[in-house]
Amino acid sequence: MNRREFLIAGTVALAARAETPSDLQIDVPQIAENGNSVPLRIRVANPMTADDHVERITVIAPRNPRPRVAVFHLGPSSGRAEMSTRIRLAGTQVLTVRAELSGGRVLEKSQEVLVTLASCLDEASL
Repeated sequence: MNRREFLIAGTVALAARAETPSDLQIDVPQIAENGNSVPLRIRVANPMTADDHVERITVIAPRNPRPRVAVFHLGPSSGRAEMSTRIRLAGTQVLTVRAELSGGRVLEKSQEVLVTLASCLDEASL
């Protein structure tokens, strides 16, 4: 088992324990013309108090050479669990966002993104 297979297997195992709630919203285009710059917005409806807050948000793109695209660390002083960024995608794939909340709760949502011009290709796969 190589590193990529290990990461994907770990993601699948963790996904079995995660909830798929409406509290987690992903705004990413269903069709991205260029994988070099795909806009992504993530929002978690959470009060962000000391007792109940989002601790970490992870973005996973399993077909990328490095599947863990981004990790955001948050705390109660963040105010809101909302961020916007641009990511690179190596072709059409299912993008997964995991939000880990205080108290051990995990929220997860996935969305397929069709990429017409791939980015970040692994030279070993050519």
